[in-house]
Amino acid sequence: MFFRRRMAARRALKAVLVDLSGTLHIEDSAVPGAQEALKRLRSAPVTIRFVTNTTKECKRDLLERLTKLGFDIAENEIFTSLTAARNLLEQRKVRPLLLVDDKALPDFTGMATDDPNAVVVGLAPEHFHYEMMNRAFRLILDGAPLIAIHKARYFKKKDGLALGPGPFVAGLEYATDTKATVVGKPEKTFFLEALRGTDCAPEEAIMIGDDCRDDVGGAQNAGMRGILVRTEPRREDDNSYHFTNLHH
Repeated sequence: MFFRRRMAARRALKAVLVDLSGTLHIEDSAVPGAQEALKRLRSAPVTIRFVTNTTKECKRDLLERLTKLGFDIAENEIFTSLTAARNLLEQRKVRPLLLVDDKALPDFTGMATDDPNAVVVGLAPEHFHYEMMNRAFRLILDGAPLIAIHKARYFKKKDGLALGPGPFVAGLEYATDTKATVVGKPEKTFFLEALRGTDCAPEEAIMIGDDCRDDVGGAQNAGMRGILVRTEPRREDDNSYHFTNLHH
């Protein structure tokens, strides 16, 4: 119903970008009402792309998770920050030290990682320990570029919010007096890359997500309209999530 309202208000709409984690699902649970909302969106004459900053798993595993949750999504409809990071690494022709979850490594298959001369940081709880962070610190001091897949401050888990990679990127920036190149949301280039191949200008697209800064703010900075889906706990003793208000 909210999709129809927004589309009626904007006749020139050609594409819809939809966030995944926190918007359609939270870990292994679908947000109640999300499957039906996507089905209604599918009935509209628009191109759909699913865009995510998720770095916890490769695109293949992410698609498998979404399919098991009952979402009708094709692999070529998904654009991830891991894809954006790999594109940048290939453009710069560097060998990365990958501070990413082991489940995300398949998206970097075939890339040379021996004798690294670049540092890439995603969400990697198992690797955020002193020895690894110090190795990254020394590489950056020696001139290696720092590339942040994204700088999210936190993300949603079933038991509440958890630290994202942003605080760890900020720590490396502070320690080395350098600035990271960010490739994921809310960077303008991420949204424009997600639209590539849709034959759609930014002003003809909207972004639907649960993060006011990374989803809505990032989309607006890229020239799109942003719609905020609030998936919040109903009460302190109820960890289920649901669609609430929409803001743009």
